[in-house]
Amino acid sequence: MFRGLVRLPSLFGNALSLSKVCPKSQHSRFAVKYSTAAAERKRFYQDVSISQGDGGVYEINLDRRKLKTPGGKLFTVPNEALAIAVATEWDAQRDTLKFFTMHLTTLCNTALDNPTERNEDQMINAALKFLETDTVCYRVDEPHALVELQKNEWDPVLHWIENRYNVTIGSSSSILGPEIPEATKDTFRQHLKSYNFWSLTGLEYVITQLKSVVLSMGMIDRHLSVEQAVLLSRLEEEYQIRRWGNVEWAHDYDMYELRARTAAGALFVHLSSESSTVKRKLLQD
Repeated sequence: MFRGLVRLPSLFGNALSLSKVCPKSQHSRFAVKYSTAAAERKRFYQDVSISQGDGGVYEINLDRRKLKTPGGKLFTVPNEALAIAVATEWDAQRDTLKFFTMHLTTLCNTALDNPTERNEDQMINAALKFLETDTVCYRVDEPHALVELQKNEWDPVLHWIENRYNVTIGSSSSILGPEIPEATKDTFRQHLKSYNFWSLTGLEYVITQLKSVVLSMGMIDRHLSVEQAVLLSRLEEEYQIRRWGNVEWAHDYDMYELRARTAAGALFVHLSSESSTVKRKLLQD
């Protein structure tokens, strides 16, 4: 696969990221640039390549021009595996660049530019906020079929994470939700401190997609597949669809989009913290 300098016979570019397009900007301009990521643009490059830069980081090249972030920083990733994944993501683009599908690139840009200017502790606190409103912790009182569905599908995951981390979370049908013990928050806080800034960026993204710390940790720990985590996060919606029907194409689109975003976030977490041993195994496979 990729060795040293690797070329992909494809077009590669980003209205968010080319060095001559994106000079350094103020925080207020970051928001504008990131908000336009859903725009489309005609492909304008021929080759994609990766190369190793100073300090062991990896760079992405478009026709031998170095990719940059929306904030004007050199686009670099910490290891070759993540560089390959990003390059492959761009290589998959065709006549039109669909920036809204480039989830790994967006996550890298976020980690590099840090547009919200947060540190790791702030990111951990933001992630833990979702624990207080976790999807699997909020239960309904009726109808009976949905009550049983939530119990049968969510309880096993909830029990797994309580045993896995030796914590108490619980569930509630109250609008206030369950009262999460401070000891539980402290345990998760200490666990999340083991993640680096990049991995926290990906984890927070996954939690935001699923609206659940429990499901996100279950997936990152490989207890749940992406498909299982997404279905469990949409349990009530899926119940209502089975009962009342749906607009088929809209439902399928939403499902696939959520799967894509969640899978990209989980992959980003793993790749951004890969050791060289795991990286070599990935390349050999």
